Order: sequence, then C-alpha cells, then structure tokens
Amino acid sequence: MKLTNVITGAALASLLSAAALAHGGATGIVKERMDGMGVMKESMKVLTPMMQGKAEYDAEAVRRAAAKIQAHAGDTLTKLFPEGSDGKPSEAKPEIWTDWDSFAGLATQLETFSAGLAAAAGNGLMMAEGQHGSMMGGTGTMMGSSGMGSGSMMGAGMGAGGMTGGAHSVDDLSQMPADGVFMMLSQVCSACHTRFRSE
Repeated sequence: MKLTNVITGAALASLLSAAALAHGGATGIVKERMDGMGVMKESMKVLTPMMQGKAEYDAEAVRRAAAKIQAHAGDTLTKLFPEGSDGKPSEAKPEIWTDWDSFAGLATQLETFSAGLAAAAGNGLMMAEGQHGSMMGGTGTMMGSSGMGSGSMMGAGMGAGGMTGGAHSVDDLSQMPADGVFMMLSQVCSACHTRFRSE
C-alpha cells in the first residue's frame, strides 16, 4: 500500500514537473496567461479548417470554440498582464505596458469578435469551397504570424487604433456570415501577436 502511494506520488510529481516545463518553466500569472493563450490557439485550430472549407462546417463546434476564446479575452486577458510580469519565460513584449491602450483595445476587440462569431455561427459560410485558400491568407498559422496583411480584406483597418472594434457590435456581427467574422477575429489575433509577442 505504501509502495503504491510512493509510486503514485512520484508519478504525480513527474506530471507536475512536465506541466511546468511545458511553458518553459513559467509559473504564477505568466503560466496562467500562457494556458489561456493555449486554449485560444486550440480553438483557432478547430475553427480554421472549417472556415477554409477544409473540414465540414459545424455551427455548434464554432459556437463552442468562439465561446472559449471569448472567455479568455477582454478584461480576463488584460488582468493577466500586471506591470512587471515580463521577462523570461514570458513572451510578452515591453510594448504591452508602454502602449497599454492599444493592447487593451485589441483584447476588447477579441472579446467582441469572438462573441460575434458565436452569434453568427448559424449563418454558415459566405465563400464557396475553393475560394477559402486564397481569401483566408495564412490563417493556418493563427495565433502566430499570419498572412493577413494590409493588402487583405479588412487589413487596412489595422492601424494604431486597432480594427475599428467600436464600429462593430455583437448584434451587427451576428448578421454576418461566420467566415467574415472569423476573418476579423483572426486579424485581431495576428495584430496582437505581431505587436505584443516575442517570437
């Protein structure tokens, strides 16, 4: 019995050690925000193939993935970035704190567009299969650097003030095709990573 407890304890210690190493040894609030980013990244991996027409569209799966992103966006995201929480193993750039309004604005847009995507999920896709590859740019690498640049649809709106997030309410977005809202959401992810994350 005692030997079993020792083995179980050793296995648990090993799992906890592996979990700590998963984010380069991050602990506390840095690990908490990395875990949240991981949830959003996995949600984007679920959404991207459907939006590109490479996987069967499932409105309920879109709602679930969008809800996960929304749960980690807005104030929930920004509160995980107190001053002084940069430096290794964090991937946060100092610009988060020197340009806080822009960072907070993108976090708010992320919340709005993810809520909008959940609301628009039942609308289906705007683009016919085959068009997605060219229109969606590099969304296969969402949550990192994507191919959605200033020359793409909506790209021109990504100035210092963000993507005119205030001009789009969740109600407005709920009337759009899901892939149109997803495109806007993915550009917020890309803009935030480009400006505020060290690769």
